Amino acid sequence: MIVVDTNIIGYLYLASERSTQAEQALQKDPRWAAPRLWSSELRSVLALYIRKRLLSLEDARQIMDKATNLMQDQEVASPEVLKLVTESTCSAYDCEFVALARDLAVPLVTVDKQILNQFPAIAISLEAFVTTESQRGG
Repeated sequence: MIVVDTNIIGYLYLASERSTQAEQALQKDPRWAAPRLWSSELRSVLALYIRKRLLSLEDARQIMDKATNLMQDQEVASPEVLKLVTESTCSAYDCEFVALARDLAVPLVTVDKQILNQFPAIAISLEAFVTTESQRGG
C-alpha cells in the first residue's frame, strides 16, 4: 500500500505529462490510500475541468466513480496533523497525507516539492517511486 496525494489521483484519470508515471505507480502498487479530503480536492479539480469545458459532466462523474472505487479513504487524527503543521510550513491539508503515510508506515507518493523537502523520510517523488526497484516504508 502507498499513500498518494490528490495530484497523483488526478494524473491517473486526467491526461497530463505525468499520467504514464501515475499508471506505472498503480501497476507497481495497486493499493492506494489517502485521507478523506482527497475526494473534495478531486471534485474541485473536476469542477475546474467542467467549467473550462475540458470535461463533460458525465466524464467527470465517471472519473469520480473510478477514483472512489480505487481509493481507500482513511481517517486522520487531528493531533498528529496539527503536530506536523508545527514542524513544517506545509498546509494542514498536505499534513493530512503525511500523517496518514506515517500512521500506515507506507510511503507518500507525491510531486509536491514542499512535502518532498520537508518530509524526506516518508515522502517519495512519483518519478522516484516508479523507477526504484523496491518501495520504502511498507
